[in-house]
Amino acid sequence: MRTGYTATKKIGNAVARNRARRRLKEAARLTLAGRDLSGVELVLICRQETGRLPFEKLCAGIELALAEGRK
Repeated sequence: MRTGYTATKKIGNAVARNRARRRLKEAARLTLAGRDLSGVELVLICRQETGRLPFEKLCAGIELALAEGRK
């Protein structure tokens, strides 16, 4: 599985973008661990809320996106 992460300048300065990207990477690492997603390419896009959202909600959002992507 390949993953990509993006955070635009709309999120804020470099510190805010890096924080959002780090949080998204960790949430994806924990959420995707143990899943068989061979041959899958994911691109996760940081939004304004990514840096402030509670971590549990961030992980739940990734779960929801994966569930909807399988439909």
